[in-house]
Amino acid sequence: MSEFREIETRKELLIDGYEVVIGIEIHCQLNTQSKIFSSGSTQFGNEPNTQANIVDLGLPGVLPVLNEGVIERALKFGIGINAELGMLNTFDRKNYFYPDLPKGYQITQMAHPIVGKGYIDVVVNEGGKNEYKKRIGVTRGHLEEDAGKSVHDAVAGMTGVDLNRAGTPLIEIVSEPDMRSASEAVAYIKAIHQLVTWLDISDAIMAEGSFRCDCNVSVRKPGEAFGTRTELKNLNSFRNIENAIKREIERQIDIIEDGGQVVQATMLYDPDADETRIMRTKEDADDYRYFPDPDLLPVHIDQATVDAIRDSMPELPVTRRARFEEKLGLSEYDARILTGSRELADYYETVLEAVGTEHAKLTANWVMGDLLGALNKDDKTISDSPISEVQLAGLLKRLNDNTLSGKLAKQVFTALYDGEGGDDADAADKIIEAKGLKQETDTGAIKAMVEEVIANNQQMVDEYKGGKQKAFNGLVGQVMKASRGKANPQQVNQILKELLG
Repeated sequence: MSEFREIETRKELLIDGYEVVIGIEIHCQLNTQSKIFSSGSTQFGNEPNTQANIVDLGLPGVLPVLNEGVIERALKFGIGINAELGMLNTFDRKNYFYPDLPKGYQITQMAHPIVGKGYIDVVVNEGGKNEYKKRIGVTRGHLEEDAGKSVHDAVAGMTGVDLNRAGTPLIEIVSEPDMRSASEAVAYIKAIHQLVTWLDISDAIMAEGSFRCDCNVSVRKPGEAFGTRTELKNLNSFRNIENAIKREIERQIDIIEDGGQVVQATMLYDPDADETRIMRTKEDADDYRYFPDPDLLPVHIDQATVDAIRDSMPELPVTRRARFEEKLGLSEYDARILTGSRELADYYETVLEAVGTEHAKLTANWVMGDLLGALNKDDKTISDSPISEVQLAGLLKRLNDNTLSGKLAKQVFTALYDGEGGDDADAADKIIEAKGLKQETDTGAIKAMVEEVIANNQQMVDEYKGGKQKAFNGLVGQVMKASRGKANPQQVNQILKELLG
């Protein structure tokens, strides 16, 4: 197997002398309560075949009716990627025969999709030494219904069909073939995932199938025409996506180097064996025999509708990130982390509103460091935080007014995280009072402790006066120990320097 080596050339990657070309198709479930053409429920996890109604099954005499909610959600996505919007929408039938497709065709958009050409800016290798930005084009986003699901492990020796998902609303997001590495592909998918959850048009839970990715991969020598592509199907985690693409690149390069030809096919990725395998040869668009659906009328969208939807949308991640940098003075890195999700950005701004924008960096450090660190350790998200915005704000206020030192503040933080102090804004105050954690700021009291430490540590005093800075740090440590960590460190340093001359 060929060694996987990445060589950066003008932000494009060559692998063993080959240029990789990747395009992504994302099937994103829209979070309407009912299906795209019926009143059937879209709830996840119900008993098999309990929410597929007569419209979803395409029984004789029934007609589909478009769910207006999917139009609104798709337009939000289109606006979010700066796309051309399809003001005229038509629906088509895509014909194929699988056991989990009850009608023998899928209703989709071919000729007139709701979202046209757009783009999204991504950060590749985020936080790494080779981090860079790239703009990736989106070809289109079209509405369609989902199929059912073949279940291979429910009955021994048999395949079952669960039609609960049949008719679930999807927007299929098709990228331009702009990605040149697995890292770029993952960065693009993460950016789309962030956007659809930020806009609240999808929960995008990959484990539940509401955000599924198909990756089209080909390789070529630089300057040559596109190579034959294969499609990696239904990858369900960012890690699997990256590994699958890398393995498929290796497989294609090995075939070409051995004098063979890559066959257009649908591939599966086996994470246990860490390899890609052919599932079936790939159909072309002509094989699906697209034609206009005669049961659905065209949908015309007026500009007033688009304007109303645009006005109702939240501030987009890229805009909020820029505001955090320009208005609050945060670094690009801090702003990017804090806008990783809309919930996190809202949390941060709620805390900051209470403590004051002059403390933007301090607040960012506590949210990104202490809070996210604790949540990540417990595999929780900001939505599950045991510390509310008002509780953290109350803690930071006491840090800012010198009631707490940094070390004492961390003790209060731990108590808040463990559920102590109640749910109110004064929870930190209650913990400070109950545990006696108030910082000692009385100059006279601190001076007395410093004088006692100097008297009892003559060797350290002599070493410091002899030029050893570590000895001074040792004396500071002795004072903090004597105060049980409650003395104001800045005052300790100042008084100690004054007394030592």
